Amino acid sequence: MRPLPSLDTDSDESRPPEEASSSRRHRLAEGTEGGLVATLVLTAYRLPVSHALPPTAEFWSKFVAGGDSADHTLPALVLHLLYGAGAGALFGALFPAREPRETVGRELTGLLLATGYALALSVFGERVVLGRLLDMDLEADESLVFHVGHLVYGLTLGTWLGSRTSAD
Repeated sequence: MRPLPSLDTDSDESRPPEEASSSRRHRLAEGTEGGLVATLVLTAYRLPVSHALPPTAEFWSKFVAGGDSADHTLPALVLHLLYGAGAGALFGALFPAREPRETVGRELTGLLLATGYALALSVFGERVVLGRLLDMDLEADESLVFHVGHLVYGLTLGTWLGSRTSAD
C-alpha cells in the first residue's frame, strides 16, 4: 500500500515574516486573477443560457442609477467582474499554504475547496443578496442557472489556483 502524499510543507507561520508576507501577497494576487478569469467563464456560460444580465444589473439599478436594470449593461458587467475578483482574492488569501507537494494533489485540493466555496457563495447570493437585499425570488430554472454558473466559477477558480499556487 502506497502512502498518501504528504500535506506537511512549510506554513506561513514557520517562515520568516517577509517570506510569509510575500507568499500571502502571491496567493492574494493569484486569487484576484483567478476570480477575474472565473467570472469571465461564469459570464460566458450564463449569458447565452439565461439570456439576462447578472443580478448586478438589478443591484446597480436599485442602489445607484435607478431605471430599468436592462439599461445598465456595462456597469452590471464591471460590477460582476469586481465582485468575482474580490471573491477570488478572498479565496486566494484563504487557500491553504500547506498543500500537497504533488501538482495533481494541489490541483485537486484547489478544485474541491473552490467548488465548495463557490457553492457557499451561490447559496448566500441567492438567499441574502438576491432574496433579502434585492427582493428577488428566482424561478426554479433561474435558480438552476445561478447555481450552475457559480459551480462553473468554482471549478475555474479552483483549477486556476490549484495549478498556480504552490508552497514556496
